[in-house]
Amino acid sequence: MADAADDDLVDYDDDDVVDQTAADDKDAKKGHYVGIHASGFRDFILKPECLRAVVDCGFEHPSEVQHECIPQAVLGMDIICQAKSGMGKTAVFVLATLHQLEPVDGEVSVLVLCHTRELAFQIKNEYARFSKYLPSVKVDVFYGGVPISANKKALKEATPHIVVGTPGRLKALIGSKDLNLSKLKHFVMDECDRLLEALDMRRDIQEIFRTTPHQKQVMMFSATLAKEIRPVCKKFCQDPMEIYVDDDTKLTLHGLQQYYVKLQEAEKNRKLNDLLDALDFNQVVIFVSKVARATELDRLLTECNFPSVCIHSGMGQEERISRYKDFKDFKKRILVSTDLFGRGIDIERVNIVVNYDFPEVKEGNAPTVASDQYLHRVGRAGRFGTKGLAISFISSKEDADILAQVQSRFEVDVSELPDQIDISSYMNS
Repeated sequence: MADAADDDLVDYDDDDVVDQTAADDKDAKKGHYVGIHASGFRDFILKPECLRAVVDCGFEHPSEVQHECIPQAVLGMDIICQAKSGMGKTAVFVLATLHQLEPVDGEVSVLVLCHTRELAFQIKNEYARFSKYLPSVKVDVFYGGVPISANKKALKEATPHIVVGTPGRLKALIGSKDLNLSKLKHFVMDECDRLLEALDMRRDIQEIFRTTPHQKQVMMFSATLAKEIRPVCKKFCQDPMEIYVDDDTKLTLHGLQQYYVKLQEAEKNRKLNDLLDALDFNQVVIFVSKVARATELDRLLTECNFPSVCIHSGMGQEERISRYKDFKDFKKRILVSTDLFGRGIDIERVNIVVNYDFPEVKEGNAPTVASDQYLHRVGRAGRFGTKGLAISFISSKEDADILAQVQSRFEVDVSELPDQIDISSYMNS
């Protein structure tokens, strides 16, 4: 749907842009990528400090999306990229911006926008990992739920070169003149469809965008990018390189076993207990539809002696981040979450996702379809080409209809859960 505010946005010329479709995924082994060419990150001519950090992180071969994007991204080209979850999109913009960054005291050079606080926190940590050998580079993260006075103090006392944050808080900091983007060189949107599909958030982003210089690099990334959102994305860019996996069937996740269980609502708890007893898992994410259900299910699991933690939007920010860290640091092995956690969050040890409640048709006013949400959720398991297992509880006609949409759209066979599952099909040896 067109937005009146779009008309005010600087609209660059839409020259003929050639769509480039990423090649089919190749199998990847745990711990490193198998790229379309047997090349390494060295081929990207990155700063030696960036390459050292890449090696320290255990990456050997770039994924296909990194292969497609990084060579252009490090040259400062605008990029719109859609590629499935778990293929290393974050590393594309983190490495590309760090490679080009020449830090100047008191100047913000890079701005990264994302739609949830947890994702902002995670991206900041990725910058910390990859800038390990760039000690002069300062990164900070700003989002709602913490006192804005603390953000203002941080900006004044140690202006970061790289700012990661959510639109509402960044807009407030710009409005109060505490955040100055007049020297910005790189503007990044992660999960850009979620940032742009809700009109109020889109307006915030446009207002932030207008405070930045005309000449800058714009990079936009998402796992799902509806055709109607693409023209909106292009309005932010100058002659972008576009990488779309246009064919939905290429969005399915290799190495991920997907099953469903038909049952009554009242049978879900017993079935979940049975599954957690029967399955071998490193870590599990269980998705539910509402905050109250997340809290209650977490309580039940804890009573049954399962090491569970719960994250939902009703919590204070510090509590959410603290619990997220406990789960990421393997202090807890089971996470119960609402869809707050369904996108972009990367926990390497998660190998099982359970849709306790199936994704709902709409989320608020946003036109995200339930099949997209299914893809994002199950993408928490089997990341970086590793194996994983997704099990969905189907307890209503609506659930069954959405499952049918998923199967037809992604041409994936989600079969009924068998009595026995071969452990080697979802556990990496």
